[in-house]
Amino acid sequence: MKKVYLDHNATTPVHPEVVKAMLPYFGERFGNPSSVHSFGQEAKRALDEARGVVAAAVGARPDEVVFTGGGTEADNMAVTGVASALCNKGLHIITSQIEHHAVLSTCRHLAGMGYEVTEVPCDANGVVAPQAVRDAVRKDTVLITIMHANNETGSIQPVEEIGRLALERGIVFHTDAVQTLGKLPLDVNAMGVNLMSLSSHKIYGPKGVGALIVRRGTPLVPVIFGGHHERKKRAGTENVSGIVGFAKAVELATRDLEATEAHVLGLRRKLEEGVLSTVPHVRLNGHPTKRLSSTASICFEFIEGESLVLSLDMEGIAVSSGSACTSGSSEPSHVLLAMGVPPATAQGSVRFSLGTENTESGVDYVLEVLPRIVERLRAMSPLYRQSGTCV
Repeated sequence: MKKVYLDHNATTPVHPEVVKAMLPYFGERFGNPSSVHSFGQEAKRALDEARGVVAAAVGARPDEVVFTGGGTEADNMAVTGVASALCNKGLHIITSQIEHHAVLSTCRHLAGMGYEVTEVPCDANGVVAPQAVRDAVRKDTVLITIMHANNETGSIQPVEEIGRLALERGIVFHTDAVQTLGKLPLDVNAMGVNLMSLSSHKIYGPKGVGALIVRRGTPLVPVIFGGHHERKKRAGTENVSGIVGFAKAVELATRDLEATEAHVLGLRRKLEEGVLSTVPHVRLNGHPTKRLSSTASICFEFIEGESLVLSLDMEGIAVSSGSACTSGSSEPSHVLLAMGVPPATAQGSVRFSLGTENTESGVDYVLEVLPRIVERLRAMSPLYRQSGTCV
């Protein structure tokens, strides 16, 4: 059976060069970077080099890079850390209805502790309007957190405009750039962000490692306490092998960004055009042009996305019914609902996310298999029969 992996927004295979870079730190270079002896100092040098690579990729200073256990931890650290640091100034946080649950759940947790959270809406393309953010600002607003691009639809958010607004009003601005690292050029200065969350396993690096960019002067209370690691911002012995792998993945992704984007965009267009021309009653979600080249979110009416995901998996095709973090949930995507997609339609959403190893032959295989699976599932659907569209 042919195997086609189209779930790169969930995770990516680790690049062979990344594995090669990591291997010595599982063996002879095993030192603790906090130790003063030669073994420890060798590990510390590896951390310093990795910090420089990650910083350069986003236009930050090396001392502004705080390594974390992944994107979720970075989001939690940013939101909770700033809210705690500025609680005497205000208790109001602005986010959006389409954020990753790593941000939304953290904001809602803080709301249960007395903070006030405004979740601004998006438009039908899944894009948050800067004016909506501006209208939500209050005197006691201490944090704005808006993602750079949505993990389900790929819609790119106007973070530069929101960054300018935050700067004008003296509000700390955080963006979750987990899905855009290695896919879009990133520059913390041009984007006007105080904090930026990054993750390794979305760019062919290892799981369990990420970073939070914390610009100089940004108020932040640690959320993990212990030693003086990561300039006292994140206690705990650093995952040296993972961080080395993360840096190598960043190096490769930024080096190959333009070529990779051209490759996946061509495949995505082929996939979308093929689906729209062969499968009736489908809806393409997200902004038509301001969208990640890798991402295609499509609703298949009259069937459940989870059933389609499982049926495709039986044919060797891996896709998602939405965010990997909510896979298995019976609820429609909160992102699609925020965009105004009817719940029954949103229930039939599937996310195809492409990567470097995908090929035209793989897309051809999907387009060969998908129409007959959709037809079979719709034949069993009472919604389809009741709609009067079947023949």
